[in-house]
Amino acid sequence: MRWLLLVATLIGSSICGREKFLGDQVFRINVRNGDEISKLSWLVNSDNFKLNVWKSPSTFGRPVDVLVPSVSVQSVKSFLASQGLEYSVTIEDLQALLDNEDEEMQQNEGQERSGSDFNYGAYHSLEAIYHEMDSIATDFPDLASRVKIGCSFEKRPMYVLKFSAGRGGQRRPAMWLNAGIHSREWVSQATAIWTARKIASDYQKDPALTSILEKMDIFLLPVANPDGYVYTQTHNRMWRKTRSFNPGSPCVGTDPNRNWNASFAGQGTSANPCSEVYHGPHANSEVEVKSVVDFIQNHGNFKCFIDLHSYSQLLMYPYGYTVKKARDADELDEVAQRAAKALASVSGTEYQVGPTCTTVYPASGSSIDWAYDNGIKYAFTFELRDTGHYGFLLPANQIIPTAEETWLGLKTIMEHVRDHLY
Repeated sequence: MRWLLLVATLIGSSICGREKFLGDQVFRINVRNGDEISKLSWLVNSDNFKLNVWKSPSTFGRPVDVLVPSVSVQSVKSFLASQGLEYSVTIEDLQALLDNEDEEMQQNEGQERSGSDFNYGAYHSLEAIYHEMDSIATDFPDLASRVKIGCSFEKRPMYVLKFSAGRGGQRRPAMWLNAGIHSREWVSQATAIWTARKIASDYQKDPALTSILEKMDIFLLPVANPDGYVYTQTHNRMWRKTRSFNPGSPCVGTDPNRNWNASFAGQGTSANPCSEVYHGPHANSEVEVKSVVDFIQNHGNFKCFIDLHSYSQLLMYPYGYTVKKARDADELDEVAQRAAKALASVSGTEYQVGPTCTTVYPASGSSIDWAYDNGIKYAFTFELRDTGHYGFLLPANQIIPTAEETWLGLKTIMEHVRDHLY
């Protein structure tokens, strides 16, 4: 009880001190050709407007989502009009959404402080997620255990839940499920902790899941960037990167999904520490990334790596760093198509399927490209709900619907891995 009171107090006080986005808006800008992409790139890279890209320029015909500070709204509108770029405003007042999110979060923490069970339909602090991981391990001691794989830059523990039926020793074939590598993508962390409880509670009830766990272990990391996640709740809700220092620069953090040793510092990254896609000084420079890499390599028998992100409703596979077709692309595409179909069967949510580079944009140094290049054949990225109406601020009432449909997609992939061990 004291622990929950402390968490609620910390959340309430920290939210009050966060950066405000009063009058900030999110623009959806349509780009139809290379010339329009060049104009848009100039706009978003200009220091004068202080824009924050939510959804980057990609293949022609895909819209770009940009957070525009209130002081730049009129200037950006004038620029877009002068250049003939079509746009719409998808979020009229970002702070209003943040205020609503904060209020719901504080109410939920208060209810849990009063003795209610963990609410999977709400967003939570890092401490609350870690406490629930411990509860799952306590409730299902024959299946689940909480394992510390390292510490973050700011010395927060990094925990995974290991689900194992216990037969076959420590090096059974395994799957890795990653979430929250980009800290502002809150529905990914929320979906991951819901999935953890689902795995634990459905074992020996769901024949498909049971058969998966009879053959393989599942390792689930619900918060892959703990420092960044805490920072989104204490300082800046829109924070994406880690919180490591960059010597010689006033800008903090590295994009942890550009930091893996897979065409490191290649296309789709930046050498500028102030960039949202800064790749870091060298591959695995971020201790959060290195902790996962070391754990997976020391284990030596992972067959599947899945990374949960938001938003855009996409299911992608390697490669991100090249248009070159992966050797297993046909099989990966077939599995992803079936997973997307299973996901859509819940409430009709449509996902686009394809390789990262041509489905969205070039992105070097990503987790799934590293996994694939290091012998983990079944490597996939989910970009969860929505397609941009709320973006990173998906309302809490969509957490469980998102998690439920995602689970069917995940299970489809897991069943294929189970039946095609290599």
